[in-house]
Amino acid sequence: MIGEVLEQEKIYVIKIGGSILDCDESLKAFAKQIQQLHSSGVFVVIIHGGGNDISHMLKRLGIESKFEKGLRITDSQTIEVVEMVLSGKNNKRIVSELQLKKLSAVGICGKDHNLIQCKKKASDGQDLGFVGEICSIDTSIIRLLLSNNIVPIISPIGADETGLSYNINADTAASAIASSLKARKLIYITDVDGIYMDFKNKKSVIPSITPAYGNFLINDGIVSEGMIPKVKNCINALYTGIESVHIINGTIKNILEQLELNLPVGTTFYPITNSAKTPTSISGR
Repeated sequence: MIGEVLEQEKIYVIKIGGSILDCDESLKAFAKQIQQLHSSGVFVVIIHGGGNDISHMLKRLGIESKFEKGLRITDSQTIEVVEMVLSGKNNKRIVSELQLKKLSAVGICGKDHNLIQCKKKASDGQDLGFVGEICSIDTSIIRLLLSNNIVPIISPIGADETGLSYNINADTAASAIASSLKARKLIYITDVDGIYMDFKNKKSVIPSITPAYGNFLINDGIVSEGMIPKVKNCINALYTGIESVHIINGTIKNILEQLELNLPVGTTFYPITNSAKTPTSISGR
């Protein structure tokens, strides 16, 4: 019954990272925007990262940060710090800010109620340690919170079948959770204006992308490095029935309000059947 009611309403899954968490004022402004969305009848689910805070804590503890193809190599020492920072410090900062805006918020991680079941991520050559690959999502705890008008704040720490903790890419976790919830929108809040045709030209933001065009951008090398998994997650979410996926700049004032008013902000991914028009960037290709 809970699921049936929520599926008829607006569920937005919002992923935030350093553009919000690295600045107290940005977090306060974000919390205010969530309050406005919530008061308009939107059910909001927040998934967060926190890579910079993890790196800072590791440095304080004398542990070197190592990466392989954009993924943090997470040994037994590092996973303890990752879990402490994400599920502890960062998660509760967000909860506190939302509650200061008179919202009910509960912080959980992927281990709670078996929300994110995972396994060790396979890799070519380099052992990534406790980096997880999602096996299954159980959103019943999220639905329970939403049905009680509570905003879930989720850190992307999953567990395998033996209970071991794994660090999950927050973008991937957000896409998987949004898909399982059948959310209306998946929103990635970043520190860039969207997907660029030419990253050096900040006016070259691509306003709308279909799955086919997204794959073209990857294969043609226009989207590269850290943006590749984000674009793939956007495309995968569309295939599960999400109406639209957005990449927007969290440093822009009232960006979520602008998005809700259908103003042209960031890059929007649409299924081809939902796209109002073919992106102008495709013309002639």
